[in-house]
Amino acid sequence: MTNSLRCPTRAEVVARVQAAGRRVAAVLPYHYPRALLRAHGFHPVEVWGPPGVPRDEGGRHFQAYTCDIVVRATSFLLRGGLDGVDAILVPHTCDALQGMGSVLGDFVRPTPPVLTLYLPRSRRPVDHEFLVAELRRLGEALAAISGRVPAPADWEAAFAAEDAADRALADLYARREGLAVTDREFYTVVRSREFLPAEDFVALAGSLAAGDPPGGVPVMLSGIVAEPLDLFDHLSAMGARVVADDLASGRRRVYPLQDGGDPHTRLATRLLGGPPDPTRGDPIAARARHLREQMGAAGARGLVIYDPKFCEPELFDVPLLRRHLSAAGLPVLHVEVELTGSLTQQTLTRLEAFVETLR
Repeated sequence: MTNSLRCPTRAEVVARVQAAGRRVAAVLPYHYPRALLRAHGFHPVEVWGPPGVPRDEGGRHFQAYTCDIVVRATSFLLRGGLDGVDAILVPHTCDALQGMGSVLGDFVRPTPPVLTLYLPRSRRPVDHEFLVAELRRLGEALAAISGRVPAPADWEAAFAAEDAADRALADLYARREGLAVTDREFYTVVRSREFLPAEDFVALAGSLAAGDPPGGVPVMLSGIVAEPLDLFDHLSAMGARVVADDLASGRRRVYPLQDGGDPHTRLATRLLGGPPDPTRGDPIAARARHLREQMGAAGARGLVIYDPKFCEPELFDVPLLRRHLSAAGLPVLHVEVELTGSLTQQTLTRLEAFVETLR
């Protein structure tokens, strides 16, 4: 990435936010209400592992087959990686993360309060009502920590800032084919939404230069998180280019905007309005149709499902997704990786062989 597009680190952002007098909430993946946190005076910084953190500390609290994100994030916490934050938010994205919330809140009991958000597993009216109630409960917990109950002006400012950042993310994807950036540069900016203040993300996303992107065999990525970012360098060296994604850390969080009304209802409508998602229990047929449409629109020749080990929501869907997409003539490769900070030669060989079949 060029110097003009330099993205600060999470640690740098945390220090800057705290120096400005705002509280910081460490947030586990991946659906959560940014505007609600902001209205209560918190800045979210997401924790996706992180890659490279040893599993040993976290492994003492979970079974050996627990999701790599959960184990490494727990290790990160126990090693002091979250010292200084004002709260830890663990959404019920999956059973492993629910277990993490219970282990932290009931047994480890770190200094920052551990908050939970239970996300419904469908999109019916009753699920919407449940999520509205959950968001109100979370707001009350945040207010108890900060002593701040948002006024209408706080909500208005929070929605204005976060809506602008959500629009910038959607626009970034819409402009993908007209940006003169590598895949690594593009996804570095996409993932900066995980920790940059909304205003800074809007500025960074808008600074990407227009032009022709690099060429390569077009592929689509699906899964939870594309870590390490070296993955994009390796794919480029293999002659591939990522033209679309269905990543939890990417396109799955391009939410529809919702104007007006009660803020909690507005947030619930937005969070339940995203694309088909295995963590929501969406039907396989709906996911397969969505993936086919995205691949067709982007011209992707194959799909790489790229997941941390033991990600149950993703694993449940893979066999039937492969069957649906293969019937449509779309090749699928499923890769499970450990978040070690580097890719194994076995993984690289499988990716390279898959790219070769798409030429």
